Amino acid sequence: MKPNITIEYCPKCNWMMRAAYMAQELLTTFTDDVHGVTLVPSEVSGRYTISVDHEILFDRKRDGYFPEIKALKQAVRDKVAPGKSIGHSDR
Repeated sequence: MKPNITIEYCPKCNWMMRAAYMAQELLTTFTDDVHGVTLVPSEVSGRYTISVDHEILFDRKRDGYFPEIKALKQAVRDKVAPGKSIGHSDR
């Protein structure tokens, strides 16, 4: 069964567009590898996480910053499709 990715974001921080863009990037890159990407507004202020089947791969509060999209895509790739090329951003 293919995993599901969840992006939880703080709507008060105006991160909905960031979350939507990340969801689009992940869906485009991992079309054949994942079941889908779910966006979830959080009630916790400042929250932005990316999880694969409830395992948190990135937590902005824990990590203290937003990495580049390339780094987030690579973290997801390492979980859902190890060894898969994610294109030019992989170089």
